[in-house]
Amino acid sequence: MASLAHIRHTMDTEDEFYSEEHHFYDTVTPSIQKLENDFYEALRQAPNQEALQQKWGNQLFRIAECSAKTTSEEVIEDLQQENLLITEYMRLKATAKIEFQDNTYNLSQLRPLEESSDRHVRREAALAKWAFYESKTEPLDKLFDKLVGRRHQIARKLGYDNYIQLGYNRLLRSDYGPDEVASFREQIALHVVPLAQRLFERQRERIGLDQLHFYDIDYRFPSGNPKPQGDPEWIIREASSMYRELSTETDTFFTFMQDHQLMDLVSRTNKATGGYCTYLPIFQLPFIFSNFNGTAGDLFVLTHEAGHAFQIFNSRKQPILEYVWPTYEACEIHSMSMEFFTWPWMKRFFGEDTDKYLFMHLASAVRFLPYGAAVDAFQHKVYEYPDATPAQRHGFWKEIQSTFLPHLADEEAPAFLQKGGLWQQQNHIYASPFYYIDYVLAQICAFQFWERSRTDFSGAWKDYLHLCKQGGSHSFLELVEIAGLDSPFDPACLERTMASVAGYLDQIDDRTL
Repeated sequence: MASLAHIRHTMDTEDEFYSEEHHFYDTVTPSIQKLENDFYEALRQAPNQEALQQKWGNQLFRIAECSAKTTSEEVIEDLQQENLLITEYMRLKATAKIEFQDNTYNLSQLRPLEESSDRHVRREAALAKWAFYESKTEPLDKLFDKLVGRRHQIARKLGYDNYIQLGYNRLLRSDYGPDEVASFREQIALHVVPLAQRLFERQRERIGLDQLHFYDIDYRFPSGNPKPQGDPEWIIREASSMYRELSTETDTFFTFMQDHQLMDLVSRTNKATGGYCTYLPIFQLPFIFSNFNGTAGDLFVLTHEAGHAFQIFNSRKQPILEYVWPTYEACEIHSMSMEFFTWPWMKRFFGEDTDKYLFMHLASAVRFLPYGAAVDAFQHKVYEYPDATPAQRHGFWKEIQSTFLPHLADEEAPAFLQKGGLWQQQNHIYASPFYYIDYVLAQICAFQFWERSRTDFSGAWKDYLHLCKQGGSHSFLELVEIAGLDSPFDPACLERTMASVAGYLDQIDDRTL
């Protein structure tokens, strides 16, 4: 019921009934978590633990070990307040009303205008978006300050020095920690940032500009960005055909999703921003949520969230609920890899702009990696110094941005961006601390599936399907090994994988796209 209330609330954040339901779950969930953790503690103390491990595997006990350290009776009220602050942030963004060109837009609906081929239009659209954030500077800073303070307080009550290790335990990370992640970020800075900067320079030359300004970043081609060649209903019909041809398993899955109305895809007023896949445990069914807006992002999000839902659909019969979902970084392997496994069918959606889309998709994946690493570095800094002022936090971002995202240095940028406010648009920073490097780790794994699928599609798909069926019955690095992939924490893996991706992009004359 909590999952259902969450879905209904995000579909319309102004719906009074589901707002009240969502508020109820914000307040009651910490008590339920405490009961769950009491169970995990009993499991950890069980005298017949060895026999239990033989039956259920080690991962349940790793989950129990991490979870038992994340709550207590003493912090229930703090957890309730944390949930309420997150909901307040999400609602602030969902109810945005941005006046532009005699129309009113929410943040998702404004997105196509930010990609307009008319440079004046995309500049003004970007300025309108950042003006909205500027107008919300005070509540955004206050909300985050309260969240950081509350999380630090929870951590201290539970015996931690600060929130960082508690955040890792909440995410059930059992086979790596902050040191491994810090080393991984260093590898991103070394091997990916230079490649990403070359891609931005190619983009500048391709679209014929002296300088790539903040409003040009997402305008990729002089003839305009690729767009789906039909409306949302048409996209779903073509996707149905695509998944029917991809495999028997994807055909069964996508048909089921359609027949049972398990997708809400199109942006509208008061709908929460972003996209997600969630799970209805009573019915053992996934649900996909997104904000179609007529851009190429519609295919990104559809195939991405379908990857999540496909995994759940294939592991929904796992004998215990803990094993339906893996940990988040493993979840993102399924989603990001599905984006690449559907490449052979993209011509259905983009026609003569298919090569544009494929180049943009792969280049975007590369360009994302430094941003993902920057978000993670920022969060570690924030929770290492929980007493920092809002101005100091913005200073943290500016410093980190200069390392991972040097292309964003722009004297024309509005004051909100120049002071270091870009991070405040990222839902995860407010709602799911430390859940962002997961995308970066998973992208390195997805690149490996992409590389293998180009020479042995059926073999790569077989390993991917096998991975999906494992659900969450193993830890992240165990699942990586089961899928026949190399660990993204291995510097040789990252360097080798990025060299392959760079080689593919370098052989394409993007000036002709």
